[in-house]
Formats: sequence, structure tokens, C-alpha cells
Amino acid sequence: MKVAALNALQQMDQSKAGPILRRLLARRDPGTACLRRKAVFLVAQQRVPGTEDILLESVRSDPDLEVRRQAVFWLSQVGTDRAVTALDSVVRFSKDPEIQDKAVFALSQHDSPKAQEALRAYAERAEVPEEARGKAIFWLGQRQTPENAAFLRGLYGRLSSRELRKKILFSLSQMGGEENGRWLIRVAADSSETIEMRKQALFWAGQAGVSTADLTKLYGSVSDREMREQLIFVYSQRKDAAALDKLIDIAKSDPQPEIRKRALFWLGQSDDARALQAIQDIIDQP
Repeated sequence: MKVAALNALQQMDQSKAGPILRRLLARRDPGTACLRRKAVFLVAQQRVPGTEDILLESVRSDPDLEVRRQAVFWLSQVGTDRAVTALDSVVRFSKDPEIQDKAVFALSQHDSPKAQEALRAYAERAEVPEEARGKAIFWLGQRQTPENAAFLRGLYGRLSSRELRKKILFSLSQMGGEENGRWLIRVAADSSETIEMRKQALFWAGQAGVSTADLTKLYGSVSDREMREQLIFVYSQRKDAAALDKLIDIAKSDPQPEIRKRALFWLGQSDDARALQAIQDIIDQP
């Protein structure tokens, strides 16, 4: 019956329903938890001045986890700058990792530059757990803005965490674009990076739409066997003539026998007649 009474509030004028909902949300006894969960939804639907403050108070102080979760979710649906400010405060000051995580997701759903700025600030905080920072980096990568891309490229060099660096490589590959592609190629070519990170950068460069011409240029500037093998793999995933030409050239002329074998392996996976002819030519060599 109490739930039915709450539902009836939806039909009432907001000025009359609001005070009842606020009084209910101020209660902290376990017996009203289910009602408070419903109440945060009803408050969010009102969209009146102060809605964000009411929801934020539930996030901060309600003893019921589900009420707090629901309040964060409905803050994400209130598309105002004040809602973004409220979510930012949750991200900054909440001691509950799960609620923080939901607030990060909620910010990612906002289109406003202020929400993206809040996510960037969160991703940059060294005291934030690695997994949480990784999620912020992921969501930044889903918003393909120049500001997010520039931030992630700059953040990469300030990170010591291998896993977070990998997430940045992935996020930038998801954004695509020439500038991000060139940056990934530079990381792949940087001998001061670990082989693992260079291979990751190269793989994601291949997925990010970097031109075959740029990828084939890179072959001559790397001498590490692992990097050359990774490049061969990247070429093998391309379906254009230039990538196949490079594989054929490597198979015929690379000075390292093991590298030539790797190129031949991938030529053997191709249905292109030129790949078959190249294999035949190598077999026929005196």
C-alpha cells in the first residue's frame, strides 16, 4: 500500500509531492529502504531546482547501498551542469569504490565538456586505484574529442603503470584519427620503451587505421626481431596490395632466415595469386 501511495505522488503537483519525498529520503530506518529506492526515482523525474542536491544527499548519507546506487544513476539522467558538479563531488570524495565507479560511468554518459573535464581529473589522480583510473581512461576514449585525445597522449608519459599505459594505447586506437595514429607509431618506434609496450602500440596502430605506407616505412627503422615479427603480423591483417608487397619483399630478401619464414607463413594464409607466385619463386630459386 505504501508503494501505491508513492506512485500516487506522481500524479500530484510537484510543489505538494516534493516535501513528502524529501521527508521520506531523510529517513534512515531499514524498513523504509524500499520506499527510498522508489523515492529517488520520483525525485529525479521532477526536474525542479534542488533535485541534484536531494539526490546527492542520498548518495552521500543513505545507509542502503541500493538507494545510493539508484541516486547516482538518476543523477546521470538529470542533464544539468549541477548534476555534473554533484557527480564530480561523488567521484572526488566518496569512500565507497562501487559508488565512485558508478559515478565515473554516470559522468561518461554526459555530453558536457564539464563532465569530460571531471573524468580527466579523476584519471590523473595518482591516489585513485588503478582499476578505477583504467575505467576513466576507457570512457575518455569513447568520447572522441581533441581534448580527450591530447590529454591521454600527455598522460601516457606520466604513468608508471604498464596496465594503464596499455589502456591509453587502446583508447587512442578507438578514437582513431591521423594524429593519434602518428603518436602510436612513434611509441612503437621508440627504443626507450619496452618491447611489450612497443608491440602493443604497433598492434593498436594497425587497428586504428594507420596507413599501410606509414606501417611499411617503420620496418626499416626497427631492428628488434620481435618488433619485425609484430610488423609482419600487422601487414598480414591488411587486405591491400601494399601490405602484401611488403610481406613478399620480406620473405624474399630479409637477412634473417627466421623473419623470412614468418613472412612466408603469413603468405601461405593469403588467397592472393601474387602470394602463391612469390612462394613458387622462392621454391624455384637455385
